[in-house]
Amino acid sequence: MKKHTRYISAFHFHWLTPWYDPMMRLLLPENALKTALIAQAHIQPGQDVLDVGCGTGTLTLLIKHTHPDSAVIGLDVDPEVLDIARRKAGQAGETIVLQQGTAACLPYPDGSFDRVFASLILHHLTREDKRRTLAEAFRVLKPGGELHVADFGKPQDRMMWLISLLVRWAEEVHDNIQGLLPVFMTEAGFCPVVKTSHYRTVSGTIALYRACKPAREEVCSYHQGEIS
Repeated sequence: MKKHTRYISAFHFHWLTPWYDPMMRLLLPENALKTALIAQAHIQPGQDVLDVGCGTGTLTLLIKHTHPDSAVIGLDVDPEVLDIARRKAGQAGETIVLQQGTAACLPYPDGSFDRVFASLILHHLTREDKRRTLAEAFRVLKPGGELHVADFGKPQDRMMWLISLLVRWAEEVHDNIQGLLPVFMTEAGFCPVVKTSHYRTVSGTIALYRACKPAREEVCSYHQGEIS
């Protein structure tokens, strides 16, 4: 049996997992953030979509609800959150595929997906596994496909910087706060990498990124700027 990558469960402790959804709604503008992430992906009918580190399936279900003609798969290493996701899918009457697996070793062939989402997963991973996960996302995307990321980012103002002093050593957030996520995306081969927006929250800055897998070889770069 393949050994799973070490992971940090929702809110660090398994006994807090049932409280994940209500706490996320309290700590983050979750609906606005996830709606914006889906909107920037411009998913087309019939496209194949993967939500890496899908957790309790909130984003996965919203993608399917917003784009019912797309095939949507949610993947997470934690069986407890997948059980919650399956219950939510049943209650919503949505047809999505939910699978257990690791983001750093995706169980899919090369070029399987048009869009890959990674929402609030990368800060749970070590630097090595962040890089592996981004490389895996690049591998499973089709040429011209896109990765869409929401996660902790570099503080945008003094208040966010002060909050970052409290959270930067929690879990594996430090790389995010240092602004290294777009660097890691570029290293994985994505081009261009664009920061599309950011949100001020009580937990710190949450940044949204769009990273493209080139349809042909290009010189890669990171652009900080908003897109519509």
